[in-house]
Amino acid sequence: MSQKATALPVIGIFIIMLIYGLVAAASFLIPVTAAILGYFVLSRPRRGLERLGLPSGLVAFGFTGMIIALLSLSLYYFSSPVSMMIRDVPELLEQLQGRVNSASNDTIKAVADAAEAVDNMIEETEDSTEDKPVEVSVVEKDISTRHILTLAPQLVSQLLFAVLLLFFLLSSGDFFLQRAIENIARTEDKARALEVVATIERRLGRYLGGITLINAGLGLTIGAAMFALGVNQYMAIGVMAFALNFIPYFGGLAGACVAALVASSQFGTLWSPLLVFAIYMGCTSIEGQIVTPLLISRRMHLNAPVLFLVVAFFAYIWSVIGMIVAVPLLIVAKIILDEIAPVRHLGRFLGDAQDVDDAAQTRSDMNVLKNGAKSK
Repeated sequence: MSQKATALPVIGIFIIMLIYGLVAAASFLIPVTAAILGYFVLSRPRRGLERLGLPSGLVAFGFTGMIIALLSLSLYYFSSPVSMMIRDVPELLEQLQGRVNSASNDTIKAVADAAEAVDNMIEETEDSTEDKPVEVSVVEKDISTRHILTLAPQLVSQLLFAVLLLFFLLSSGDFFLQRAIENIARTEDKARALEVVATIERRLGRYLGGITLINAGLGLTIGAAMFALGVNQYMAIGVMAFALNFIPYFGGLAGACVAALVASSQFGTLWSPLLVFAIYMGCTSIEGQIVTPLLISRRMHLNAPVLFLVVAFFAYIWSVIGMIVAVPLLIVAKIILDEIAPVRHLGRFLGDAQDVDDAAQTRSDMNVLKNGAKSK
C-alpha cells in the first residue's frame, strides 16, 4: 500500500483522537489555553515595561493582580443582578408566554381547560400520595442548588489555575520562547519561528485590545438605550452586552433575548420586549457590520463560514468558554499556517489573503527576542 493511501486513515484517526482528547481534558486545557493566549497578548507590554527597568516578576505580579482585581470587582458588583436574571428566566418565560397567549381567546380557553384538568388530576392523586408533588419540587430545587455549588468551585479553581500559570509565564520573560526556539535545528527555521511568534503577539494584541474597546462602547450604548427606555436592569444588561459580545454570532442574539425577557417582566405589554429586542439587535448589527470592520478587519481577515463553524465546534467541546477562545485560536492557527510553506494554502483558506503585514514591527519584535536569546 502506498504512502498516500495510508496517510488519509492515519489523519482521520489522529483527528478523532484529538477531538476526544480536547473533550476529555477540557477542565485542564481551558485554563491552559487562556493562560497561553494571555501570555502572547501581554508579552509586548511586558517587554516595554522591562525596558523601563522593571523586573519581570514585578511586571507579572502587576498584570495578574490587575486581572484578579477586575474579576473580583465584576463579581462583587454584577453577580447579584446577573444571578437574579438567571434565576428569574423560567418565570419570565412563563409570563411572556402568558402575554402572547392572551392575544387569542381560544388559546386562553385551551390553557384554562388544560390547567383545570391538571388540577383535577392532582386532587385525585393527593388522597393516596399527598406529599408526592411537594417531594418532586424539593428534589428539583436540591438538584439545581447542588449543581450550582458543584460548578462554582470548579470555575474558581480553573480561574486561579489560569492566573497562576499566566504569572509564571510572564515572570519567566522570554525564557520559555527562547528555549523552545533553541531546539530548532536550522537557523532559517529559528528566524521563521521568531517571526511567527512576533506576528501572533502583534495580531492577538491588536484584535483583543480593539474588540475589548468596541465591546465596552457597545455595552455603554446598550445600557444607555435601556436606561432611556426605562428598563430597571439597564446596568446589568449593559455589562451583559459587553461580555456576550466576545462570542461571535451567538452572543448578540442571546443578550437580546435576555434583555427582552427582562423588559417583559417589567412592562405589561407585548410590544415593549419586542422594542428592546429590536434596539439591542440594532446596536449589535451596527457594531458588527460597520464599527468592527472599520477598526479590526483591516488588520485581521477571517473566512466567515469557517469562523462560524469553528465557534460552533468549540461551543460543542468547551461550552461558552470555547466560543470566547475560538477566534483567538483561529487567528493563531492562520498565522502559523501562513508561515509554513506546505500548508500555506490552508492559511489562505482561513482568510482572504488581504491581511496587513506590518514588517517593520515584526522585525523589531524579532530583534528583541534575538537579543534576549544572545544575552542568555
